[in-house]
Amino acid sequence: MGQVVQILEGLLDVNDPPIHRYLQALMEGEETTSFFSKSSSATSLADTMLVGHSLTRNRTLVSKGGKFELGFFTPGNSQKHYIGIWYKQVPSVQKKKTIVWVANRNKPISATDLSSSEFKLLEDGQLVLFFMKAKNNYSSDEVPIWSTNSITSRTMIYSSIKVVLHDNGNLAVSSSSNGNIIIMWQSFDHPTNYLLPGAKFGYNNLTNTSQILTSWRNSEDPSDGFYSVKLEPGGTVSFIWNQSHEFYNSGVWNGRYFGNFPEMRIGVASSYEYRSYANGSYFIYSVADADPPFHAFVDVSGQLKAAVWLSETQDWMEIWTKPMPLCQVYGTCGAFSICSDNNIGPSTCQCLPGFEKHNPKDLDSLDSSSGCVRKTSLWCGDKDIFQVMRNMDLSKIIISANVSVVGDAKKCKSSCLQNCSCNAYAYHKTGSNNNSIGCLLWYGSLVNVRQHVGDDGVDLFIRLAASEDHLPSSRKKISTVAIVGAVISGLIILGGITIVFLHRYSKRRSSTETQKYAFLTAFRYKDLKIATKNFSDELGSGGFGCVFKGKLPDSTAIAVKKLEVVTQEEKQFRREVSTIGLIHHVNLVRLRGFCSEGAKRMLVYDFMPNGSLERHLFHQNNSKILNWEQRYQIALGTARGLAYLHDECRDCIIHCDIKPENILLDADFSPKIADFGLAKLLGREFSRVLTFARGTVGYLAPEWTSGVAITSKVDVYSYGMMLFELISGRRNSRHANGGRVWFFPTWAAKKVVSEGQSVLSILDDNLAGNANVEELDRAFKVAYWCIQEAETQRPSMARVVQILEGLLDVNYPPNDRHLQAPMMASEETSSFSFKITSKATT
Repeated sequence: MGQVVQILEGLLDVNDPPIHRYLQALMEGEETTSFFSKSSSATSLADTMLVGHSLTRNRTLVSKGGKFELGFFTPGNSQKHYIGIWYKQVPSVQKKKTIVWVANRNKPISATDLSSSEFKLLEDGQLVLFFMKAKNNYSSDEVPIWSTNSITSRTMIYSSIKVVLHDNGNLAVSSSSNGNIIIMWQSFDHPTNYLLPGAKFGYNNLTNTSQILTSWRNSEDPSDGFYSVKLEPGGTVSFIWNQSHEFYNSGVWNGRYFGNFPEMRIGVASSYEYRSYANGSYFIYSVADADPPFHAFVDVSGQLKAAVWLSETQDWMEIWTKPMPLCQVYGTCGAFSICSDNNIGPSTCQCLPGFEKHNPKDLDSLDSSSGCVRKTSLWCGDKDIFQVMRNMDLSKIIISANVSVVGDAKKCKSSCLQNCSCNAYAYHKTGSNNNSIGCLLWYGSLVNVRQHVGDDGVDLFIRLAASEDHLPSSRKKISTVAIVGAVISGLIILGGITIVFLHRYSKRRSSTETQKYAFLTAFRYKDLKIATKNFSDELGSGGFGCVFKGKLPDSTAIAVKKLEVVTQEEKQFRREVSTIGLIHHVNLVRLRGFCSEGAKRMLVYDFMPNGSLERHLFHQNNSKILNWEQRYQIALGTARGLAYLHDECRDCIIHCDIKPENILLDADFSPKIADFGLAKLLGREFSRVLTFARGTVGYLAPEWTSGVAITSKVDVYSYGMMLFELISGRRNSRHANGGRVWFFPTWAAKKVVSEGQSVLSILDDNLAGNANVEELDRAFKVAYWCIQEAETQRPSMARVVQILEGLLDVNYPPNDRHLQAPMMASEETSSFSFKITSKATT
């Protein structure tokens, strides 16, 4: 009867369809709980709220189909209250609602004000959240907390203003004018951190503004966090840290998905659309009504995630995450922290030496954005010390450094000590002629420090107070020897000085070697000419130039690549080479240095004693036959290197020429990818449609000749072709009788998939069946997926790594016409249909 009273009081409109249906059912004696249902202490008022009506702490709106609910909520253990929308039909996960929109995210309601707070629709069409503040014992004032600011125009006459919560999760204030329904305001135009199906994510050319998805501050605080995602006017989605620094982007729209987001097609989304028009542009996606709930959102981690609801597990399953890994998100660990991809959970972020967690609660939380603070304040003078951090990745923090050209490392250190705001330095030196690129100094907070993957990163020196002395014990012993030597006889003093001198000389020499290995060396042409014996020992040649073996004065073996057709000016060439030099991974050939004199452009790499993979696969020059264990580790290592280039570098690097010739093997037969980054170095742009192909025939993806934009999936295709060759020990194609071409992937698919033969039947005969069948089957399926004609069906290299590591299972892909007729182009596409089964808890 409470609702009847509200109708009589004029708070509910008799003529409104839901209310009319309710009254009719009431008069006919029918069940009315479908209109006004009760759940514990809360009352649901159908899906509509009229002018003058309000929601209080015990009332909610529920969409017509019961999918979404609007009302007051408290996140986690917080004592603050908000108005928001959540999934009604999805159970709470770990006692937490899945909140998809929050009205007052930056203006919470206190527990004391909750009982007097209302969410109300006014006559002018505004939705307002306010609480009643007592003036005295007899009166009170309405204090607004949040409103839509959707005041109607005075020149038009509106009627039937109402707010409706729709089954797509959109809360809309609408009215009618001259018989037309007008949307005055809707939550889809003002998203928080979720992008639901059917919501337009757009950019307005008239106002030069974007709709922005902004993460929560943490899991219990929906206020604006550090990370935002927005659509740019050029059609890319930018990832922004602290509203100031872009650290990742989606790539351009290629007609089906954003270039760096091929995983978009994984999941239940039935369609994606990007549209540009005179007043702006927008992106929108949809799902079928019968599909499970699906959405995209910006997590507190700074990653954009897509998730689908699994009724079997009663939980959300994340289908894809960008960017990956977590350490690629700028500032994810906060100030003065170090991020490590080798760790998971709270241990991903650790404080730098001499620092401690700013918020002790972060030790047990996945949110470390508050960072770390000094344990002891600096002396701000020469008494401060520096703690060296070995093997650091400077590529992510170099953008925040001040570059100062100084003579040597000692002066670089001194420059930092002279400024109390300087918290770290690194010395960047190149060339035997002592040409210095510069001294890198970091002032203020040090953000995005990251451990390097591999063993050839850079030394970073962190400034600490003298009382935080963490220097190696060997140096403390030196100081002790010096002190003792000062008070004993002259002979012992002389001996002590000699010992200290020799120790420091040895340490300085070791430090020099570290600098030499940590940064690129600018070689002189005449020195490389001597090292390579006038370029007489040619190791091979390719699309970028010839490679020669050489030896440095210290007997270190090197490989010198003489580049061809380099049109860049020297300054630009050096800048691009420096960028490549900062890219380090255990499965990438390390760049030692370069030469740039006049028209001469050369790159100097570590020499790989076991040559190329091609040499061993196709048995050239009495080379060693690789056993299956070696082949599988080569496949896995190559996949890890490509995943690093695609996902972990600051900008996605597309190799464009993956083949056995470009996979080099070190002394332990570990794979090293060669020639990465050279396409950009030589001025080749792959972000637009190309009219010609780059790469090697037999490894080229179909899109090279189909007129679509090139993405990292061309590398996935080439990798798949190479993986088939690793399995079979033979080239993928050869000319057969009658001028026909024999194609190994087609032949292998027929034997294993169609005829049901053992996967051992396609193994290299030289291995005599000696292989791990589970690994062989896994590698064959991965190779088969990688060479699918439709690039959307190919997995990312990160996913390939997970499968080869045994973390994910995968079925055979559907028959691809490309495998049946490799020279024919196909326009057929189908959804990417991995059968994903988690095998590990990460």
